[in-house]
Amino acid sequence: MTSRRPVALEFDHVTFGYGRTPVLREACLRVAQGRFVAVVGANGSGKTTLLKLGLGLLRPAAGTVRLFGQPVQTFRDWPSVGYVPQRAAAASALPISVEEVVRSGLAGRLGLLGRPSAEDRDRVEHVTDLLGVATLRRSPITRLSGGQQQRVLLARALVTRPRLLVLDEPTTGVDAGARSVLRESLEHLVAVEGVAVTYISHDPEGFSGLADQVLEVCAGRVIPARDDHEHPHLGPAEPSAPARTPADGTQQLTEGQG
Repeated sequence: MTSRRPVALEFDHVTFGYGRTPVLREACLRVAQGRFVAVVGANGSGKTTLLKLGLGLLRPAAGTVRLFGQPVQTFRDWPSVGYVPQRAAAASALPISVEEVVRSGLAGRLGLLGRPSAEDRDRVEHVTDLLGVATLRRSPITRLSGGQQQRVLLARALVTRPRLLVLDEPTTGVDAGARSVLRESLEHLVAVEGVAVTYISHDPEGFSGLADQVLEVCAGRVIPARDDHEHPHLGPAEPSAPARTPADGTQQLTEGQG
């Protein structure tokens, strides 16, 4: 009998709103180790709100968000969580090098004055090589293409050996070559290293064939994504975590910010 996979990220009947504007009601979501969960939806549908709650940047009004079984408000093992922001939001005007960007992923563990160990330096070398940017380590990140920048941001997220990886629109503005490297890397992380992946995107082509579960934020609800003419690239999805059923029988997300 196969043992149940540990849960890396869990939303347990989470309710949230901005002021008087409700956004989430009774939202449930589970991402287990070694599983790839994609969350899709149009801009403004609520995807970003889910992401911020999962990273502890917002506090739910009701319900609980847990990271590795611990409420996110008291969670402290942040090196075990890798976050890849949108490239446009993360681009820096400073002429820092690729290696400096990747090393910045260690800051939470080393502190402001900490010096990377030989093991840390080996890890930086490994992840830059894995993502095909090792030869660019001395280059200013501002001189890189969009796809190269995205691979550098992924390398930064991987430098701490995370057990959970959260990606926010990772294929926006990147070319086919960068998408291919990203897919191969994610496939390896999930299948070989057992990393849990939460992939936020409006672009189903970015995770086609990779996701174990696809949820869609649509018309105020979180539902398994459909495999129909509206979403030709989405495969069948596993059911989301059991929820306390509202009066209308649905698991609700009320349309709002994010």
